[in-house]
Amino acid sequence: MEQPPHQNEEDKEDKTKETKQGPGNGYVKMKLFPFIMLLFAFVFVTALVTTIVTSLGDDKQVKVTIPERKEFTKLYDVYDEITSKYYKDTDSTKLVDGAITGMVNSLDDPYSSFMSKKESSEFNDTISSSFEGIGAEIQEKDGAITVVSPIKNSPAEKAGLKPQDVITKVDGKSLKGDTATEATQKIRGEKGTKVTLTIQRASEDKPFDVTITRDEIPIETVYKEMGKDKIAHVTISTFSETTYDDLEKALKSLEKDGMKGLVIDLRGNPGGLLDQAVSISSLFVPDGKIVVQEEDKDGEKTAIKADSSAHDGYKVKVPTTMLIDGGSASASEILAAAAKESGGIKLVGTKSFGKGTVQTATTLSDESTLKLTIAKWLTPDSEWIHEKGITPDEVVEMPAYATMTIPSSSKVYQEGDFGDDVKTIETLLKALDYNVGKVDGLYDVDTKYAVERFQAANKLDVTGIMTGVTTDKLVELTQKHLKETDPQLQKAKALVK
Repeated sequence: MEQPPHQNEEDKEDKTKETKQGPGNGYVKMKLFPFIMLLFAFVFVTALVTTIVTSLGDDKQVKVTIPERKEFTKLYDVYDEITSKYYKDTDSTKLVDGAITGMVNSLDDPYSSFMSKKESSEFNDTISSSFEGIGAEIQEKDGAITVVSPIKNSPAEKAGLKPQDVITKVDGKSLKGDTATEATQKIRGEKGTKVTLTIQRASEDKPFDVTITRDEIPIETVYKEMGKDKIAHVTISTFSETTYDDLEKALKSLEKDGMKGLVIDLRGNPGGLLDQAVSISSLFVPDGKIVVQEEDKDGEKTAIKADSSAHDGYKVKVPTTMLIDGGSASASEILAAAAKESGGIKLVGTKSFGKGTVQTATTLSDESTLKLTIAKWLTPDSEWIHEKGITPDEVVEMPAYATMTIPSSSKVYQEGDFGDDVKTIETLLKALDYNVGKVDGLYDVDTKYAVERFQAANKLDVTGIMTGVTTDKLVELTQKHLKETDPQLQKAKALVK
């Protein structure tokens, strides 16, 4: 510890006085030989003690930091063989990351993965802020890259991607053998750039290409609307860090505006954060009732119960229904199951996706991430919905054209053409009450006449040819019509009335 300068000077003066106060001529005397022997003994003993302590310390350190792990012997042998004999220079980080990736892939679990530092950053973006890409949740399922759901209002949704679509190629390059993380790397890109996906859809005989312009995908997760009937329609698109807060704010605003009933729309919601799903469930489930159960590998179950105390006890008091479909997965299924089994809320729509496992994401020392499945989750009634989904109380199908492949506006369709795209055009025109004759995939006189009337009604050049702005307008109006006539939403509203 430092001291003031004047005190240092005082100490120095005192030491000088003490030296001069010795016997004889004022200095301490000692014979030379005993002094040398004493000094030698001191040095020898110090060296001996240091050697013993160091030896014992090294032995202890080896035992602690390098435990014997015989199961890794083969891994070390392969690493040494590659680094010493491979004909090119190797990157140790890539080799280790590759070994970890292989280890995780051997679990044969599409929800467990290893992500590099860069991939980890992008993964965190999708949960907490925004990212640039097409806006679709994907997973590896049975060896194929499958769309879980496009994000609401994203380029993927606008381009017509649907849950269960299989992406076989990106810009003409096959995704065979790729993990979901690797596929995501290829699909994402800077805002304004384009990517072409080759899609295989169950309802289509042949694969088809969809070109999508990438954009910034903001993680806005709650959308509300309410008409004159005072039945609110609130869509939750995913479960991110702010979803509960955003939902509560929306609900309180709707209450002030006279909300009499509520439809929570979970269609196309691929899931997200478990804690958000639990908090939101507590809005609809009485405190103390089970929201979800976690079951570990030993079969031990842990029940998570509704508790609104963290949010001032706020509860939804108006009649409520919930909408689900094949794109509702994971956390959205937890909410739906809790609402149905513990909250007595009716579910409307079609069977959900069926993801019944829980993952944790652990950040490693180099900022890479291990995402690992750690448990099953069960409904309040102890049902495991994995790969089975939840069947709603009221099964209501959407019209066939809702899942049809949108025709490309860059292609030209005219009289004499035949094929699936023509059949889609006929179906869309018929949905808008234009008489196309028989819906058979043949662009005949009736089809041409229907296109001419559609063009005239929308102040477009009347050519009888489906291309460009005519195709875009047809898609726009059919999507608007689907929203206005949505049979699932109409059924859900009828139940709360």
